[in-house]
Amino acid sequence: MLKPDWLQALPSLALAAAMCIMQAPASAAEPSVNPCPGFLARQEAQAPDSDQEWDLTLSPYAYHWHYNPEHRPVFLGAMDRHVAGERFCGLAVFRNSFGQPSAYLYVGQRWDGFLGQPKLFAKLSAGLIYGYKGKYQDKIPFNDYGVAPAIIPSFGYSFNRHDSAQIMVLGTAGVLFAYGHRF
Repeated sequence: MLKPDWLQALPSLALAAAMCIMQAPASAAEPSVNPCPGFLARQEAQAPDSDQEWDLTLSPYAYHWHYNPEHRPVFLGAMDRHVAGERFCGLAVFRNSFGQPSAYLYVGQRWDGFLGQPKLFAKLSAGLIYGYKGKYQDKIPFNDYGVAPAIIPSFGYSFNRHDSAQIMVLGTAGVLFAYGHRF
C-alpha cells in the first residue's frame, strides 16, 4: 500500500531531529556537541546560554504568491545549532511544493531586537537545497542534479525566551509560516 507523500517525508524528519537531539549534552556537566563548522562562531562573541543552543522549527503551511494546481501542502521540520555571535548551522527536511521529499543544509546569522523592537528578530540563512527533481528541477534557480544554492531571509516574533513565530521568505515562490522553540 502506498503512503501519502507527506508520510514519506516523516521518517527523514524524525531521523534528522533524533540525530540532532542525540548530539545535545545529556547533562550540564557534559560539554556541548557542536556540529557547526569551527569558522562559523565569532571568536570575540559570547556563546549562547545552555538553554538557547538549539532551535526546533516546525512549519505546517506555505503561502504561494501564484496559484499552481500542482502545488501540494508544504511541511517542514528544522534543527539549528547556535554558536557564538548569534550564528547557526542547521538542517531542514521538508516536503516541497510539488510533494517531493527535500532538504536544506545551511549556515546563518540571527539579529535580535530587529527594528529596535526587543521581541522582533531577523535571520538570514544560506546553503544548499536538495530535492527538486524531474519536471520540477527548473522551479528553483541554479538547480543541477537536484541540488541548488539558496538564501532564505526570515522574520520573527519572540513570545518568550523559548518560543517564537517566524515568516520565511522563499524568493518569488512565497512565504513559509513557522513555530520555533529554543532549548
